[in-house]
Order: sequence, then structure tokens, then C-alpha cells
Amino acid sequence: MSLPHRPPVPGMDASDEAELTELLDLLQADEWPEDLLEGREFYDGWGTPVAADIEVSERRVGGVAAWLLTPPDADATRIGLWLHGGGYVFGSQRSHGAMVAEAARAAGIPFLHPQYRRAPEHPYPAALEDVLSVYAALLAEGRAPETVLVAGDSAGGGLVLAMLLAARDRGLPTPGAAACVSPWTDLAGTGETFTSKESIDPLITRSVVDDVQKAYLAGVDPETPYASPHYGDPHGFPPVLIQVGEREMLHSDAERFAAKLAAAGVPVHLEVWPGMVHVWHLHHIRLAKARQALSRLGAFLRAPATAVPPSAPASSVPTSAPPSATPSPAPVTGGDACVRVTP
Repeated sequence: MSLPHRPPVPGMDASDEAELTELLDLLQADEWPEDLLEGREFYDGWGTPVAADIEVSERRVGGVAAWLLTPPDADATRIGLWLHGGGYVFGSQRSHGAMVAEAARAAGIPFLHPQYRRAPEHPYPAALEDVLSVYAALLAEGRAPETVLVAGDSAGGGLVLAMLLAARDRGLPTPGAAACVSPWTDLAGTGETFTSKESIDPLITRSVVDDVQKAYLAGVDPETPYASPHYGDPHGFPPVLIQVGEREMLHSDAERFAAKLAAAGVPVHLEVWPGMVHVWHLHHIRLAKARQALSRLGAFLRAPATAVPPSAPASSVPTSAPPSATPSPAPVTGGDACVRVTP
């Protein structure tokens, strides 16, 4: 059986330890608010300004509000699609825009950052419908599917994989590659490190995970593949990069899905970063390890076909219709017309 490719990653030195300690002290200085809307403001406050040399424009793509982040000398023939994290409840351009911009810089391409609908106001499958509509709209513009590259972090990383499952099952062509940072792939929480690393994960708590899971699923079975891609069949996926921190409760979510990809014959590149925490990339201004990880993610997206050693040939893609619990994507409307959205 094929196994994930595990390239060596930079280890932690004294400078890295000091940077991480300083960051965690800063983040833990304030307590997470109990009120949902206050929690969103708190989460957005982790974000930093987008670098001045990144062009930022507001769009509506497939009927979904989005931000387009374009670095200098970007290859306009290709485009990235970043799905932000935040447990499907939190996260926005304010929290993630700077990180998405640096991913765009590293990859040398524009990145579209859709502001998909969030729970609990819009539970599953609203986020999935939105990102499928955005992807379909990019293809409707006449883009070759291999020129579209999909990435995401945390819940957004899981949403990337759910989108690939649903897009494949609806007959949409496969994008060129996918990159997932600390992906949340199993909303049932059955991974071994969900328990074993709870005491050493400084950024995720079981209570918060339980709260956002309930808000997003709203009673849907957590083993539904389009909500928890861990329970889906990834045959036919494009090359995938997965980056995860060694101290994460979601470590086993990444490990198990990488193993599923390899078993399905999908080229997969798994990076486990020593000492790192959940989506450390968000803190690229303060952590050298975050900048290194973004650089490697960008290098993968520049040349995914050569970045990952080929696996055994994949078997045929399942042809069964998707479960009725997940509707077809919303109609594609709006093109690239500008729209005002609140940053």
C-alpha cells in the first residue's frame, strides 16, 4: 500500500521557541468571549494588515462576496482559492487576509478569498454550497481546471477536501492541486490525538470544538462525508499538500486523511512541523516557522506535479450520486462584478 510522502521539515531552535512562547503569551492574555458575535470580533483581532504591495479588490464570484489578493508579478493565468478557518463560525478577510496574501506571494498567483456563509445563521451545507458556486464560476470564466489551485486552513482545510468530494461527485473537473493547513477532517472527533494532545494544544479546546461542531452541523450526522471528508472516498483527487503542527489536537485528522489519500493512489505530501500549533501560518509576522511553512506551501502550488512523488494508479472514481443530505451547488451568478463587503 502506498504511504504519504513525508519530507523533512525545519526543526525548532532556541529562537523559534522564544518566538512561539511570546506569541502564546500574547494570545492567551485575553479570554475568549462567550457571546458569538463578540467571539467573531475577538477572532478577527488575531489578523494583521495585508502587506502594502498586495493589490486587494472586492468581488462577487458565483454569487458569493470575496476578496481578490494579487501579489506583485503574479501569474494571471492561474488563480488560487483560499477557504478560511474558524470552525465554520468564525473567520473572515480581517482574520485571514494577511495570511492569504502571503500565500499568494509565495505561490506567485492571485488568491481569491471567498467570504462563505457561516454558522449558526447558515449551517451545513451553506459553506459547501458557496465554495462550490465560486469554483464553478471560476471554471465558467473559461479557466482550465488545472489552473485553479485550492487551499484552506483548519475548518477551511476540511472544506477544501469536502469541496473536492462534492465537485467530483457532481461531475465538475478536478482543480490542479490542493493544500490544507491543519485540516479539520473528522467532525465526529474520533482521532486519537483529539484526546491525547488536548493537554498540550495551546490553541484548541474540546469545548470550543464541540460548540462550533454543533453550530455547523445543526443535527446533521457528523460522519456525513461532505461535512467530515474523513468518511469520504478521495479517489481521483489532485495532488495534495497537508501541513500540520506536532502539538495539535487535529494532528491525527491530518495523518489519517493523508493515509486515505495515499491508499487511493493520490499523490500526497504530508509535513508534520515539530513544536508547531494550530494554523501557525496566521502568525507569520511573529513566527519564522510560519513564514517557512508559507514558502513551502507556495512552492508546492507553483509545481504540484513535481513536488510530490507519484503514487500507485488510482482506481476508478465512484459514480454513485451524492447523498441527498447535500444539495447541488447554488446557481452561478454575478461573475466578477464588484460588490461592497465589510472588511
